[in-house]
Amino acid sequence: MEPTTLIVAGAVVVLVLLWGALGMKVVQQWERGVHLRLGRLTGLRQPGLNIIIPFIDRLVKADMRVVTMVLEPQEVITRDNVTIRVDAVVYFRVVDPEKVVIQVEDYRAATTQIALATLRSVLGQSYLDELLSQRERINERLQTIIEEQTETPWGVRVTVAEVKDVLLPEAMQRAMARQAEAEREKRAKIVHAQGEFEASQTLADAAKIISSQPATLQLRYLQTLTEMAGERSSTIIPIPIDIMGFLSRFGRAVTADGDKAQGAE
Repeated sequence: MEPTTLIVAGAVVVLVLLWGALGMKVVQQWERGVHLRLGRLTGLRQPGLNIIIPFIDRLVKADMRVVTMVLEPQEVITRDNVTIRVDAVVYFRVVDPEKVVIQVEDYRAATTQIALATLRSVLGQSYLDELLSQRERINERLQTIIEEQTETPWGVRVTVAEVKDVLLPEAMQRAMARQAEAEREKRAKIVHAQGEFEASQTLADAAKIISSQPATLQLRYLQTLTEMAGERSSTIIPIPIDIMGFLSRFGRAVTADGDKAQGAE
């Protein structure tokens, strides 16, 4: 065989091998291949080895895994005119590879910008107290609004949109701390007043029972003497309960006579 023939045969073999190498594409398990022939969409290619026609076909791979996108800290003015700084994170994934390739140039950048605009809009329509106490409801609103703008036109589904942190101005933090302290003092005073009221009611009921039962008053008097006798430094001079009752009645009678005399004058 002539040398020229060998060179041509070798070149043909090399071209065939190169053609075959260019025509073999491997799609990973977490990817889907969007097949284009002469610029026209023909369908999807599943994971594994896929054969295409070099220079005529094109296989664009779309990653189907969840993407974690941390949004830049944003300064937002709430509905009650409070300037806050918020951090947020968005989780999304591709659900329609054909739309991701055909309808949007860079779906990650587009989804990020939509998320930033939605974050500022939703928080700007919310009150500060609502943002601090109803975080889950605001997160659900963020997810719903972002998903409506990305899933149908672009094939990108937002799984989670969450406000991570809310940074308040120092003046607002001090005002909220004073408010919380005043609220705690208010609750403490209310509890103390309720305790005093219940104690006074109990004492009033006990006084009614003792006054209606003389024997009960006598027993209570003796119990008090016993408790006082337990203290060694005390000197006790017991007085019969009857004398105490007589002195009490006598004092009330004297007071009544004095009031009558003043009225006569």
